[in-house]
Amino acid sequence: MSLFTSAAATANTADRRSRRRRPGLTLVVVLGSIGLAVLLGAHTLVPDVAGLGLVLDTAVPWLGWLIPVLALMALAAHTRGARFAVLIPVVVWGFMFVPGIVPLGFGVDASSGKASAVSLSGATTSDQSTLTVASQNVQAGSGTSGDSAATLAATGADVIALQELDRDSLAAARAALDTDYPHYFGVGTVGMWSKYPIKNAQPWDLGLGWQRALAADLDTPAGPVSIYVIHAGSARPGDHAERDAMLTNLAGVLPNDENERVIAVGDFNAATNDRSFEAITRELTEPNQTDGLFGFTWPAEFPAARLDHFLQRGMTVTANTVLPAGASDHLAILTTLSL
Repeated sequence: MSLFTSAAATANTADRRSRRRRPGLTLVVVLGSIGLAVLLGAHTLVPDVAGLGLVLDTAVPWLGWLIPVLALMALAAHTRGARFAVLIPVVVWGFMFVPGIVPLGFGVDASSGKASAVSLSGATTSDQSTLTVASQNVQAGSGTSGDSAATLAATGADVIALQELDRDSLAAARAALDTDYPHYFGVGTVGMWSKYPIKNAQPWDLGLGWQRALAADLDTPAGPVSIYVIHAGSARPGDHAERDAMLTNLAGVLPNDENERVIAVGDFNAATNDRSFEAITRELTEPNQTDGLFGFTWPAEFPAARLDHFLQRGMTVTANTVLPAGASDHLAILTTLSL
């Protein structure tokens, strides 16, 4: 091949590559990637107009599915700029969510070397150095609160907290739990059963004017543990002021709790990334799942958001998982801590 022919071939190849590049698509990918990264990182700054803020806060982890779409568009654009731009939302999404979805670990307390793990059947191993707490919104009207209570009791939980209890569901839950859980306190739509004595129990309205929460001390062998059981007001687009008030009031109470060990558990009606939930997570920590991922709890048939939470301070979480119980539209949560 002559020098002239070789140069012509090289020029033709470069020309074909140039024609394959799609600058318009590159611009779409770049702008889309930057916009997605900003939306992810600043979703709490989006005004809650017509419920947009609530929907966005709840759905923000799912926005990650837009990244593969942008990646395919970047490949079709045939430019380095488009491929580089897609990395921006990848980094932002990873920074926001990867630390919270890696597995909790093997459930070993490094300070004591003891373990408490969830078995394949969902049952826990427990002793006086651990505390296992189960919680579920049993969905009033489902008719299966007794089944939920029995399932949670079978895990070996030391404390069972139930929410959305009406008269019939409370009676069914008590029939299933009162024998093995001699200590009970309930108010409004929440109830707590415990193998350990319950002290200083009090109903809380958290600003609503009627009780949907309780506060108490668990008298464990290792000392007192404060526990708050929450059934927050409902949250719908454009209608979540009561829920916001409850969460704000709870966040204001937590810094003043006199006990070193504190638990808040229940149905918060707020996704993990909800702007109204942030003040609580500044005071208490929500552990990762034993097996990783998000631990979504609602709806039970196809969990898409974590509305039910277990948060704590002053203890080491050794196991944390979700499980079905009864026919509720919420999955239950089961958490073991080293005292």
